[in-house]
Amino acid sequence: MTHPYLTFHPKIAKALKAKKPVVALESTVISHGLPYPDNLEVTRQMMTAIEAEDCVPALIVLDEGQIKIGIDDVDLERFARPDQNEIYKVSRHNYSAILADKKMGATTVASTLFCAKLAGIKFFATGGIGGVHRGAEHTFDISADLEEFVHSEVMVVCAGAKSILDIPKTLEVLETKGVPIIGYQTQNFPLFYTASSEYPVSYQFDTVKKVAHFAKTHWALGEKGIVLANPIPMEAALSEMDVEKWLDIALKEASEQSISGKDVTPFLLKRLGELSKGLTKEANKILLIHNAKIAAFVAKAYEAD
Repeated sequence: MTHPYLTFHPKIAKALKAKKPVVALESTVISHGLPYPDNLEVTRQMMTAIEAEDCVPALIVLDEGQIKIGIDDVDLERFARPDQNEIYKVSRHNYSAILADKKMGATTVASTLFCAKLAGIKFFATGGIGGVHRGAEHTFDISADLEEFVHSEVMVVCAGAKSILDIPKTLEVLETKGVPIIGYQTQNFPLFYTASSEYPVSYQFDTVKKVAHFAKTHWALGEKGIVLANPIPMEAALSEMDVEKWLDIALKEASEQSISGKDVTPFLLKRLGELSKGLTKEANKILLIHNAKIAAFVAKAYEAD
């Protein structure tokens, strides 16, 4: 697709022209999600998992006044070292400013959805989606991810959402906006580090072929975003009881230290990593790679449908 603010890596341009399956990847997991060199290692493993299914990974960043759909290894290293480069976390409210000012920007779920839509990419693998934050009835802190699903004809393959969010309100907003939450081989919405929860998904499909056919039907009807909830592999899943215990401690500490607004989530995630002695970080790495693999399976099945 030709657009003045889009630059395609040659491999991705060729794949899209040939209608070969492409899977988009966000870039905040590199710049803000995991420390170096874990971020670089996991990103390369996600890309390898996608390529193993004869699909093409498209890591999306903002750089030099362009939305880059796919980057080379030199740029990947630059974005993996936020200690050496000023990299902005980009969502819908600030991506135009980052482009106009020709800064380095790493895309979140919301901005990756938007960029994938512009580029004509229908599948996107990430860790977990954002949602309604706890206490949102007072703070109005709601992720832009939820709104972007309404506008983007893209399926997001994720391990659900982190339990630091208000899960019932998150699911209610998605339902109100008409966004289907499809469980891949599960009836229950996964909570990122944990494979299940008490909250049901909209519908369950057990094969990638059925997921792909559903997506084709959904989009043929003029509908937009889809959440494919793909639980973390059971052997890597953490205990829901343990995660809630660590989260209760972290939430209490955040309150005692008067941490609020956009500072809450990074604080909670950092403390969960510390309280779990690194278990949450390892689970995060495993589910990211797993989601990339399943996204490639679905993208491939979609092109074959």
